Amino acid sequence: MNSLLRDAQEHGKRVGLKSDKLIVNGGKPLKGTITVRGAKNLVTKAMVASLLGETESLLRDVPEISDVNIVRGLLEAHGVLVTSPETGELLLDPRNVESAHFAEIDAHAGSSRIPILFCGPLLHRLGEAFIPDLGGCRIGDRPIDFHLDALRAFGAVVHKGYEGIHLTAPSGLSGANIELPYPSVGATEQVLLTAVRAKGVTELKNAAIEPEIMDLIAILQKMGAIITVEPNRVIFIEGVDSLRGYTHTAIFDRNEAASWASAALATEGDITVKGARQQELMTFLNIFRKVGGAFDVEEDGIRFYHPGTPLKPVVVETDVHPGFMTDWQQPLVVALTKAEGTSVVHETVYENRFGFTEALIEMGANIEVHKQGIESITRRVPRRPLEQAAVITGPTKLHGADVHVPDLRGGFSHLIAALTAEGRSTISNVGIISRGYEHFIDKLNLLGADFDFAS
Repeated sequence: MNSLLRDAQEHGKRVGLKSDKLIVNGGKPLKGTITVRGAKNLVTKAMVASLLGETESLLRDVPEISDVNIVRGLLEAHGVLVTSPETGELLLDPRNVESAHFAEIDAHAGSSRIPILFCGPLLHRLGEAFIPDLGGCRIGDRPIDFHLDALRAFGAVVHKGYEGIHLTAPSGLSGANIELPYPSVGATEQVLLTAVRAKGVTELKNAAIEPEIMDLIAILQKMGAIITVEPNRVIFIEGVDSLRGYTHTAIFDRNEAASWASAALATEGDITVKGARQQELMTFLNIFRKVGGAFDVEEDGIRFYHPGTPLKPVVVETDVHPGFMTDWQQPLVVALTKAEGTSVVHETVYENRFGFTEALIEMGANIEVHKQGIESITRRVPRRPLEQAAVITGPTKLHGADVHVPDLRGGFSHLIAALTAEGRSTISNVGIISRGYEHFIDKLNLLGADFDFAS
């Protein structure tokens, strides 16, 4: 069993998963109200940022997900005192940061890709950092070359060994001029977390500008950093000698919000997502409306519902922000099996992200995956060598099946498909869903889903 699966299962037990297998009786609309908390893609990075401070940091709206537990374990292995004053809060005290033993790092880091973001802060604090083999969802190649090239530009020396990668900074870290070949979120985070304490000015070109990146910049500014976001994906960071702790409430998880929205559409349901905000979901909301979904923006959330009229096909191209997020397409594909006509989803961010459609096809969906992508004169996002396309023809009725969850977003999509399908489905490896969906079992109960744990 790989470490990612083991960690997901262990976390599942802690949050109330009686087993790693669900029996779902589909065909019942999901209706009710659920709440989303802080974004997985911000909270874990904010926890790493606490390493840069000389005083305690307080992070609020922290979800109970396994990725948070992984980062907490890594921080504690490096001497950070982590406590929870209140539910949904983390108090992080980095004043006794120390080098961690390889075995301690490997025990946590092997199940997540976030350890590479520890490099900059640890190089500033300790003069060295270590990264074991990286895990994460198996949705295609996620090379760390962008990260390592950026760290080298700051002056880090990279030693690759059979156990992992050891980094040192013999002369300290200095500002650099960096242009990313692709606006990678992870590489942008790496540069930000490293540049804020580097000597001199760093210019980052072709940076990612996702809302979670902007929230991380807000955190670093609270800590004393000087960061300027210019037009055309350019960010300037003026290094400072020291940073203090922060108090911050994390941005909501827009991936989770969009997933529940797609679940409402696919099951012909009505779900109010408390904590969701319109501004960060505008691109998704446009596609949701084009498909035929309805939504009401409320003071404290967004209501997503199926209006009772036939769904319409769409053409979607995933892209970096402000484009349509790659994490949104998998749940949406399930809803598109109900649309009258042919939809096309062009995946341009990750390769191999349509593996989840194999289970949908087994359940009766009419989906054809083009592994080399599809040429189109109406494309707005430039073609990439790794891209693929999925052609979904509907409407089709899904039927129950035995499904094994492959990864986080694909797994939630399989869950939606089972809730939509006629008959009974058995879904195994559901613990991995707890990596990014807080208390999803409790939320299914709140929405009236018909399911039970398998023995």
